[in-house]
This record gives sequence, structure tokens and C-alpha cells, in this order.
Amino acid sequence: MSGRFRSLFGRLKLKHSLLNQYLLIILLAIVLVPVMFPLSITVVYLFMPPEDLGGEEIYQFGAEMEKMWHNEARQLDGASAEEIDARLIRLKEKYEEASMYWVDGQGRTRLRLPDTLDVPERWTPAYTVRFMKERYDGDPFTVVAFIGGKEEAGFMVFELPRSEMTTRGQQIWEKRDTVLIMTTLSVIVLFLFVSWIFFYRIRRRLLRLQQAMTKPSPHGIPSPTVVHKPDEIGKLEQAFNTMIGELEAGRRREREEERLRRSLIANLSHDLRTPLTAIRGHVYSLQEEPLSEKGRQSLALIDRKVGYLGQLIDNLMSYTLLAAGKYPYRPERTDMVRLLRTVCANWYPAFENEGFEIELELPERGFAWEVDPAWFERVMDNLLQNVLRHAKTGNYLAVRAFRQDGAGVIELEDRGPGMNGVSGDKGAGIGMTIVALMLKEMKLDWDIISGSGGTVIRIRGLIQI
Repeated sequence: MSGRFRSLFGRLKLKHSLLNQYLLIILLAIVLVPVMFPLSITVVYLFMPPEDLGGEEIYQFGAEMEKMWHNEARQLDGASAEEIDARLIRLKEKYEEASMYWVDGQGRTRLRLPDTLDVPERWTPAYTVRFMKERYDGDPFTVVAFIGGKEEAGFMVFELPRSEMTTRGQQIWEKRDTVLIMTTLSVIVLFLFVSWIFFYRIRRRLLRLQQAMTKPSPHGIPSPTVVHKPDEIGKLEQAFNTMIGELEAGRRREREEERLRRSLIANLSHDLRTPLTAIRGHVYSLQEEPLSEKGRQSLALIDRKVGYLGQLIDNLMSYTLLAAGKYPYRPERTDMVRLLRTVCANWYPAFENEGFEIELELPERGFAWEVDPAWFERVMDNLLQNVLRHAKTGNYLAVRAFRQDGAGVIELEDRGPGMNGVSGDKGAGIGMTIVALMLKEMKLDWDIISGSGGTVIRIRGLIQI
């Protein structure tokens, strides 16, 4: 039999299932009600004082009281009327709930206890017989005993309401409804308390798991949690730890791939600069040689493409350093209008050679930003390079600086085909990515409005006073 129970509990797998554990709690609560009821009756019977049950122990056994009364009557053999009265008065003090009186040999009622008893003054033989018949096994419980055991001496009567004679068992059984209700309520309260503890522990474990999920470690990935039990929550914790392991492995692979990518870009940039320098030197030498018009055009195209390739290499290097957080950043309070004048002066010949109409709207009173001048100059170089390369069809460039709502604004406008338009020199967008990274690091906001009629780029920052 014990093997069967072990097999049953093994199939239930109580330690591995919160559902089965709670079903067991419910089952025990259902079983406890019929078990606790007789147990409660027994406890009340054994440990509760008789006075708490509503009744006195001296009244519970009729045979004992009958024996007591007859014994008292025999002891009064030859006693005077005063002695009989005195004895009955003492017995009344002990049996307060009982009624007592005695009748002498002439049929006269003598002492009544209490004196309000409805008892005839004289007892006829017919009344005596009727009295005995009515009181036999009736209510009240009545015991009649001849004084001294002799009929001629008279008799004494002991009366007690049947309600005072209930035994402890009967009294408890009469209170069975109350005991059942109290037992049921106790089981319900116990069930609720055990359920509260059960779900409190589940909630505590879930909160611990939630904290582990939402509190990342210094390297950005949550730390594994300790698995205490192999139940449903334990399996969830194991799955969480497995996910953490996969994330850490992925993060390691990502770091390794990033390291290899940066190393590759740095090596490629270094390896490409040498042949590009040589090609540019040969282009410069060929420009001094007599060439046909078509040859000069091809040479100019080669020179332009080599310059574009060199800038692309610079952008790759800059992007790699920015992504790694190794691009030197030295912010300082900078006069932005003065910096714009310098940048525009450097780019003016290039735009003039391409036939651009240039408008500069720079105020006399400038404004200052907390930026790295070299970084911002690199931002402007990338933006102006894009205009020169992709907006040739519009042949227009406007550079503006002004104050607006307590902030400084720098605006570039062209009349090219827009960012979604067709351009022969369309690139990979690394230059604009570098612009976005640098502006974000310098805490400058920017937005682009681009369409078929041109593009407007606005850079906005708080003015340093």
C-alpha cells in the first residue's frame, strides 16, 4: 500500500508543480471539514468545563440522584419534623434547581422548597396514586422515597426539570450546529491563511525574478538568478538564465566581430591610402603632360573619384572611432558665426568652380555653442560635400545663421533633386551617419526637410552666455 502511495505522489510530482501543490491544499481543506467536526466534539467534551456547556454535573445522572434521595430518606428514620426540615434545607442548598417537599404519615404537606410550589395541603390516596402515575418517567424528573423506609412515616419528594438533567454529551450534541459552523469557519480561515502563504511565496519569487530581469548588470545584461525549486517558476528562472547565457555569448560574439571589423577597416584604410597617394601623384604628373581633350576629361574624372575614395576612407575611419568612443572630443565655447565664415571661405573656391550661386546670411552679432570646433567643422565639411556632389543641378547654396526663441540656428539650403532624388554620385550614407553621431554627442538638434525642389538642413543648439 505504501508503495502505491509513493507511486501516486510520484506521478503528482508535488515538488515540481505549483498547480498540484495548490490542488492538494484544496483537497485537504475539503477533507478536514468532516474530520474536524467529530474531533471538535471530542475536544469540547474532554476539555470544556460543564458550566460552560449550560448545566451542572450533579444533575446529569438520574440514577445517582434517585439513589441519593432514597439514601437520605433512610437516614431520616425516627427523625423529628424539625430534623427533616433541616435536612431538606441543606439538600436544597446543594441542589438549587430542584424542588423538594415532604408529606407526613397523615397525608399533610409539611415543608415546601421553594414555598411557592403548587402542592395540595392534604394528600388523598386517589391523588397520591394519580400523582405517582403522572410523574413516572415524566417531566419533571421525580423521585419519591419513604422516610426511614416506612410507609407510615410519610414520604419526601425530589423534583427536577428534565432540561437540567442533560449529560455533557447531550449538551454538546445539542450545540452540534454551532460546533459545525465554527469548525467550518476555522477550516476556511486556515485554508485562506495557507493559500495566502502559498501565493505570497509565489509573488515573492516572481518579484525577485522581475527584479533580476529589470536590473541590468554593469555590462548591460541582467545577472542570472538562483533557481530554488524545480517547479513552474523554477523552470521560468532556468529559461531566464539560459537566455542570459545566450545574450552573453551573443554579446561576446558581437564584441569580437566589432573588434575584427574595426581592425579590418583600420587596416584597409591604411593599406588604401598608399596606392591612392601614388595614383594622385601620377595624376598630377599627367596633368603636366600634353593630352587630348578627352584624355584631360578622363584624368579629371580619375582625380575626382580618387578624391571621393579618399574622403570615403576618412569617413570610415571617423565612423569606426566614433562608434568605439575613441574619437577625441574637446568641447569649448565657440563663436559659431566666426567658425562658419572660416568653413565657407575654405569651400568657396570649390563651389565657385562648379558654378554655384552662394548666399551667406551671417549676422554681425554672433552666438556661441559649447562644441568641439574640429567636430563641427567636420560636420559642415560632410554637409557641404553632399551639396557639392548631389545638388549640382540646382547650382544654389545658402548658409544662414540666426537666433530663434533663445536658441541659435544654422541652416543650409540647396535646390538639388532632394535626398530621394537621382544622383550619379550616390554613396552609402556614411557621411550623414557621422554627422548624426557628432551632433548627438555635441547635444545639438537637427532636422532635414527634403523634396524635389531642394533640401533644408537646420542645426539648433542652446546659446552659451
